This record gives sequence, C-alpha cells and structure tokens, in this order.
Amino acid sequence: MAARPMRSFRRREGAARVSIGPADSGDDIDRIMKVMAGAFAPEYGEAWNRRQISDALLLAGTRYCLIGADGSLDPDPTEQVAGFALLRGLFDEEELLLFAVLPQYRKKGLGAALLAQVIASARTRGIVRLFLEMRRNNPAGKLYSGFGFRTIGVRPGYYRTASGERLDALSQELTISDG
Repeated sequence: MAARPMRSFRRREGAARVSIGPADSGDDIDRIMKVMAGAFAPEYGEAWNRRQISDALLLAGTRYCLIGADGSLDPDPTEQVAGFALLRGLFDEEELLLFAVLPQYRKKGLGAALLAQVIASARTRGIVRLFLEMRRNNPAGKLYSGFGFRTIGVRPGYYRTASGERLDALSQELTISDG
C-alpha cells in the first residue's frame, strides 16, 4: 500500500478524509490509545491519557501517523494498528512527541518504517530539524541513533519511575536538510 502523507486529526467518512473538531474523537484516537496502553511500560509514567492526545491534536501543526500490523502507513479502520507517531511542528522545526510500537510488533521493521515516514514527511514539508526527548535507558534510542539522531542535551533526573528512581532525559536532534 502506498504511503499517504501524515495527517492532522482526521476521520474516515466513506472514502474521504475530513478534519473534525474536539466533540468527535474519531476512531484514530481509539487506535492510538490502544497502542499507548500496550506499548508504554507503566513504571515510567510516559503514556498520555486520552484528553492529552485529543488536546494536542487540536493544536495547529500537530500531526500523527499510524502504521498497521502489516506495515501499511495508512491502515484501514478494520486493520490492527501496530504503532503511531505524534508530532508537533512550528515553522521549520518539528518535535516527535510520542512514538510507540506494540511489543508484539517490535523488531519486525515497523518502527523503522514509521520513523522513515515521519522523516520523509518532514523533509517534504520543509522541516529542517526534528527533535525528540527520551529517557536515557529507552531501548528506542538504538532506532533513533540509526536514523542519525544525536544527543544535544541532558536533563538530569527529569523522569521519575514508579519506584522513585530518577532517570535523565536525553534531548536529541536530527538535521533533515540545510533549510
């Protein structure tokens, strides 16, 4: 299936896609929340709640991308969603707010395909730099570094685990183009 551009908050109505407002959460938020519930380890407290996702999607420049269990980048509403990316952009920069793949679909190339789509979409839209922040021991760090993200800052003790342990946050950047 050919990749479609990342989209702002949308829902399917027949074959067409239309933007919707806050009163109608749409099926895609349900799908994002299902991935969020299964992908984020509760001990780190990194998962967002439904309200946070809905509110973020109301902001200008916020986009998301879904990936199906079969690797499709625009999964049909009946297809299982394996992962998602949530991004917020301003001018020529964008931040990867959330990135998740369900555990049963990890190490199958889906995270790499999703991140490649995020970067390709950013490049097409003239984004110069893509930022993200993650906890120091996040296994996704290998994926990010493989795409060229580099650490540009550290926030000591930024994250707190359920047991009270403090973990550093790594601020990372990927230069996409020279602008």
